Amino acid sequence: MKINQLTPIKFSNKKRKRVGRGSGSGFGKTAGRGIKGQKSRSGVAINGFEGGQMPLYRRVPKRGFKNPFSNKTQSINFNQINNIINKYKISANKINESMLFEKKIFNKAKGALKLLDVGELSSSINIEVSYASKKAIAKVEKSGGKVTLTKTT
Repeated sequence: MKINQLTPIKFSNKKRKRVGRGSGSGFGKTAGRGIKGQKSRSGVAINGFEGGQMPLYRRVPKRGFKNPFSNKTQSINFNQINNIINKYKISANKINESMLFEKKIFNKAKGALKLLDVGELSSSINIEVSYASKKAIAKVEKSGGKVTLTKTT
């Protein structure tokens, strides 16, 4: 096979537009950019510009608010506590927040722990957390355990 016998692959028959190669090409002189103005210069990207029409980001109303002083909390429930006791062989007599953070069961950066009333207790536990719901405290005390709160709201 010789070089003159090669046929182009299926989609390669589209010619590349060669701009700035003389007036006879149809894209000479200004190379299809028009005359003057910001868009005729190199390195220009006018993001969000809609030709003088009010841009979308200014037409749409502002929404929401992120409170920088909010208390970040992670929820912990009785199902999770049962799994933690079984998996990590932790004593149910003394479970505290700092121990759960040290063992990397919970991430300290995501906030303090709040005990919620979800699931059933398999045994009585003594737990020390930052926050707890009233129903969760009642359930722990009913099973013979104790909840100690480190923070008050």
